[in-house]
Amino acid sequence: MKNKADIGLIGLAVMGENLILNMESKGFTVAAFNRTTTKVDEFLAGRAAGKNIIGCHSLQELADKLEKPRKIMMMVKAGKAVDELIEQLLAVCEPGDILIDGGNSHFPDTIRRTAYVESKGLLYIGTGVSGGEEGALKGPSMMPGGSPAAWPHVKPIFQAICAKTPDGEPCCDWVGENGAGHFVKMVHNGIEYGDMQLICEVYDLMKRGLGMTNAEMHKVFAEWYEGELNSYLIEITRDILAYKDEQGNEVVDLILDAAGQKGTGKWTVIAALDDGMPLTLIGEAVFARCLSAIKEERIAASQQIPAKVKPFKGDKAKFINDLRQALYASKLISYAQGFQLMRAAAKTYKWNLNYGGIALMWRGGCIIRSAFLGDIKKAFQRNPDLVNLLLDKFFNKAVSKRQAAWRRVIMQAVKMGIPTPCLSSALVYFDGYRSDRLPANLLQAQRDYFGAHTYERVDKPRGEFFHTNWTGRGGTTTARTYTV
Repeated sequence: MKNKADIGLIGLAVMGENLILNMESKGFTVAAFNRTTTKVDEFLAGRAAGKNIIGCHSLQELADKLEKPRKIMMMVKAGKAVDELIEQLLAVCEPGDILIDGGNSHFPDTIRRTAYVESKGLLYIGTGVSGGEEGALKGPSMMPGGSPAAWPHVKPIFQAICAKTPDGEPCCDWVGENGAGHFVKMVHNGIEYGDMQLICEVYDLMKRGLGMTNAEMHKVFAEWYEGELNSYLIEITRDILAYKDEQGNEVVDLILDAAGQKGTGKWTVIAALDDGMPLTLIGEAVFARCLSAIKEERIAASQQIPAKVKPFKGDKAKFINDLRQALYASKLISYAQGFQLMRAAAKTYKWNLNYGGIALMWRGGCIIRSAFLGDIKKAFQRNPDLVNLLLDKFFNKAVSKRQAAWRRVIMQAVKMGIPTPCLSSALVYFDGYRSDRLPANLLQAQRDYFGAHTYERVDKPRGEFFHTNWTGRGGTTTARTYTV
């Protein structure tokens, strides 16, 4: 074993342990530290036994065991714990060393931390890591951003341990300055919220609407996995629907219908609101989790205003095919909105994002990995300045030809009384985005009527603002604020 390690990692929870084992398996010597040092000893005696992993019992020892410039990856809980650890590491590190935050930190924190660490003469990376326990061990998707000068030092390690596309390309590349990496990971998680909710709505339509058994749904998802919907989330849904415990119970039916969340979906929606981007599908996915969480209220409401799902009358096989098409089209809307948000944020924070490269990073290892992402990468190769995936010829055609099936699904869901917030909001966005005129002219008239907020006119150049004295009792003073 080498006397000095190539990289250090702090935090021996599930992700930390598996990333260390992944790095070691690719030929790197890793120094490991955990605040509770007994976990270090247990790790060395267990999964790390006989491997090129150096256990450390203090941050000073960790620093002493690392090659320079030191590369230290923090896998600790996002928030205050990261700030506290940075301060402790600054005391044992020196200029030129690199601190790496591999947790789900909020991107504004990463922007602040990058500037702070750089002011101390060190370099900083905030990297999204997606793929869960298995991804961390076998190859995650990684989205690093922060101090550009740090990338050459960690690139060989990150690109060795990350997932690879079917063509062998690494699902990791430099994203951009300061908080760009954590922003892209946040959007990834937002899209993940949307994908999961879309699948759940399709499941609900099959289960309650069509009366299908778990075995029947398992077969449908298995077929979908072999086609255009091939993805990790479709794969695990297939497996979940077939899983039985030792007593023969179908476990999915025993799980309480109250969803949890850690906040990254909410952050994504807030970021969209800050940048004025219509992230409607992901917003509905977040609210769907919130609605599921008020289980007791829903039970009480169901007793006072009972709802009865109306039985499906029609061709079941045809409707299942419609569901497949509606899911694909809605999934595209989720990605279109996510990439729209990244483009807006790049302008706001002056990041130079490679959108095709981001699609490539998500092609393997991460939770939203799917064959679909290869088509997104091609869309940005055709037009690096593409403002919306719906304007790409491939996706334009793909959504347009599924439009009739998509509408049939929404209409049938309404008839049956089964909520489909994400499938429906995706269709609403699609119809809204391609409308050359929306009723916002009336909205602006209303705003000007009660608040003198002014409006623009269709017969005048953009940027000229007007006010009407609607009642005859007002004056010419306006609010002088008009934000689009």
